Amino acid sequence: MPPTTSPAPNTPLVLGAMAFGTRLADDACFALLDRFVERGGEWIDTADCYTFWDSPTGRGGDSERVIGRWLRARPGMRERIRISTKVGAEPLWAGSWPTHRSGLSRRAVHDAFAGSLERLGTEHVDLLWLHQEDRRTPVEETVDAVAELVDAGAVRRVGASNHPAWRVEQARAHARARGAVPIDALQLNATYFRARSGTRPASVSHPFGVLSEEQLDHARATRMEVWAYSPLLTGAYNNPDKALDEVYQHEGNARRDAALNQVSADLGISRSQVVLAWLTAHGIRPVLGGSKLDQLDAALDAVAQPPSAEHLDLLDSAR
Repeated sequence: MPPTTSPAPNTPLVLGAMAFGTRLADDACFALLDRFVERGGEWIDTADCYTFWDSPTGRGGDSERVIGRWLRARPGMRERIRISTKVGAEPLWAGSWPTHRSGLSRRAVHDAFAGSLERLGTEHVDLLWLHQEDRRTPVEETVDAVAELVDAGAVRRVGASNHPAWRVEQARAHARARGAVPIDALQLNATYFRARSGTRPASVSHPFGVLSEEQLDHARATRMEVWAYSPLLTGAYNNPDKALDEVYQHEGNARRDAALNQVSADLGISRSQVVLAWLTAHGIRPVLGGSKLDQLDAALDAVAQPPSAEHLDLLDSAR
């Protein structure tokens, strides 16, 4: 059933829709979306390429289609939520990724975005992400293409995912020079544990996909939002039987592990909830890709109550 109560205050949590339409059927997706809105959820995050690796066609689009069906079944819902989607990473044909993907040329951006609007059944998106950097295309061409979409009223904001800081700033400088809306958000992999220097987890295929200190400093200095994908290590924080990627197995994370255990015990919440609360306390929006209502409820509970200064200092000082 659609939400019937008045929405709660907005949450910093983002509902990630990556599994919609492939791993999750419509009824499960609709239930998650309804609960998210009931509890004050605002941002729903998807991409034109989700989830090509789970689709029998080898192409994306399923996630956007599910959201479009949900919006059609919930009249008036579009005004209550914000949608972000991404362009640039869809394989050109089944099995062609990552060598051959759509990229960020002017034609590719316009064609991909037109497909997203059709699947979502909306006239605009609230945030359009450049999904992966494309060094075959000049940054200026990509910025100009997105600026055309903004000028047409089809895009409200622009973000970058899996881009190095210098490329983001190059894009922002060109946007400012031409009087266009600059990139004001980054989406990168971020969590409480830290990967060993010079490495990245197996789940991150992009060289600049893991949030670095430089990227975070850049975002804070320029007042860009930071969104964190895969913040919960696919359940490894809570499930001792879940293998932890070897890049996280080092002494620094042993100390972070002990800090997590202490805060979790003090507050009577799970380790994953502590991680989400820690991220939001630092102004980072976690993107939750959970598939169950209890996971969503636990995440929303976590970000609703920031950790105390004492607990935050304990988590921050564990290195």
